[in-house]
Amino acid sequence: MLDIVVARSERERAAVFVLRGAVFVAEQGVPVEEEWDERDAVADHFLALRDGVPAGTGRLVVHGDEGVLGRLAVLRRFRGAGVGAALVAAIEERAVRRGLVAVELHAQTHALGFYERLGYTAYGPEFEEAGIAHRSMRKELARRGG
Repeated sequence: MLDIVVARSERERAAVFVLRGAVFVAEQGVPVEEEWDERDAVADHFLALRDGVPAGTGRLVVHGDEGVLGRLAVLRRFRGAGVGAALVAAIEERAVRRGLVAVELHAQTHALGFYERLGYTAYGPEFEEAGIAHRSMRKELARRGG
């Protein structure tokens, strides 16, 4: 069973940062000082639990009437099983409930196809972030009741 929760407890928030450390720092070599940032204090953090085991995470940061989806990370053994797509769907639902009109993200170039399948459109040139090639992507959200 897959559950997606907004990380509220100290234990859930700790799991979020352990997951991010495992994927971004240990696996991808992102420097710790670049992985954690000031937006962590104001973000909604999401935690995916597969049969109660932390499997993935992502965050939503609100900027005006738009959201920024970031720090989407799924442990290698859970990839390809719908965890990432479920996290994106939960983040988008939260954005809709908050009245946001769109979600933006910086996708690692190897993940462009994943986000395109979820309705995101790439724009602008490729750029480097934490030593990894990225592209900006955007998805307009359907407003409730309209």
